[in-house]
Amino acid sequence: MEIPQPHTLNFTGVLSTSKTIILTKYTHFVTLSLFFLPLSLSLIINPTLQSQTFTNNPSNHQKLLTSYLLYTLTIHFFALCAIGTITYSAHHAFFGEPVDISNALKSLIFSFFPLASTAIAAYVVTLFISIIYVMLVVAVLMLVHNVGFVVIDSNSIYFTWFSITVGVVLIAIVVYVHVKWSLAFVVVVVESKWGFAPLMRSAYLVKGMRSVSLLVMLYFGVFGGLIVWMCFVSVDSILITTLASFFLMMFLLRMTAANTVLYNYCKALHGELVIEVAEGFDYEYMNLPEDDEKVPHVVGVVAA
Repeated sequence: MEIPQPHTLNFTGVLSTSKTIILTKYTHFVTLSLFFLPLSLSLIINPTLQSQTFTNNPSNHQKLLTSYLLYTLTIHFFALCAIGTITYSAHHAFFGEPVDISNALKSLIFSFFPLASTAIAAYVVTLFISIIYVMLVVAVLMLVHNVGFVVIDSNSIYFTWFSITVGVVLIAIVVYVHVKWSLAFVVVVVESKWGFAPLMRSAYLVKGMRSVSLLVMLYFGVFGGLIVWMCFVSVDSILITTLASFFLMMFLLRMTAANTVLYNYCKALHGELVIEVAEGFDYEYMNLPEDDEKVPHVVGVVAA
């Protein structure tokens, strides 16, 4: 058997390996990705639907907000189910282990509530960082205004540009934090951690691979965002909505699998993966099946 060149621990290797894993058990992963369908549909139709609903029912906001909250919780429930089952399957497939739907669903018994607690912890920290940042900016503005250095005019073009800059900096901070947390859900599923622990573990693992994590986030985020934007500006159509939801669902599947591969690459970079690989595999290589007949495909762990 001819051994292909090993993938280096980089963005291309993450995409290539995650794609191979999905194609190996394509029906299995597409089935699990259906959990992402409510989120995909929500991202496609929700902006327009929400605007029209609140416009047409201005006097019934309380009931609408309650319904919207239940709707959001339902979407998050299915999204966490998708992340848990896909991550479980992708991690086992990464090492050439058999995967099936029943085992993937059973894994949710142990991973769903830890995933939910970790998601809540991430939301709380992100909200806290955003509030502290905004309060700091407001405090600085009030200070310079009271001292008399500048006169704040909300209608000024300078104030507009200042507000845009503040917003961009906040987005950059949030993106940086989420790059550090990109492996948190994988840590929950694979290492059975929960709450704030997976966030800290992810921040440790992603050191040295932050650029790869950022590229994965941008790659799927930008293309997914373009799909949502094109549907928002296009004429409403059931066919367009269906196709866009499917493509977005597949993007979410690929991103989840890519983060799982990235997790294992990061463990290899930190010298932790050989402990798992040494039992049943060669010391420096992982065995990834190319098809159902277990034809070995060797992926070398080589630092870029």
